[in-house]
Amino acid sequence: DLNECADSPCKDHQYCLNTEGSFACKACDASCVGCTGEGSDKCKTCASGYMKEDEKCTDIDECNLPEKVCVKENQDCVNTSGSYKCVCSEGFEDRDGTCVQT
Repeated sequence: DLNECADSPCKDHQYCLNTEGSFACKACDASCVGCTGEGSDKCKTCASGYMKEDEKCTDIDECNLPEKVCVKENQDCVNTSGSYKCVCSEGFEDRDGTCVQT
C-alpha cells in the first residue's frame, strides 16, 4: 500500500486517512483550525471560541466570563458551541433590538 497521505492531498480543514490502495479526506473537528486526525485533541490550533485545555480544544463558555457579554436590560446569555447568543429573558420579547415585557 502506498501512503497517499504523505503528499498531504487534503484541504486545510481536513485530515488524510490512508486506506488500502487509496485514501480519504475527513473533516477536522469543529473546534479545530487544521488538524492531524480525528477529534478535538488533534487540532493544529483551536478555532475562535475554543481554547486548549488538557491537550484538547474545548468550548469557551462566554456566559461565565467575568465581563458580561450580554449587556442589554432583561437579556440572558446562552452558550453555544464556539460562541454564544443573547436572548430576551423569560417574559420578554425582542422588539427592534430591545427586550420588552410581553
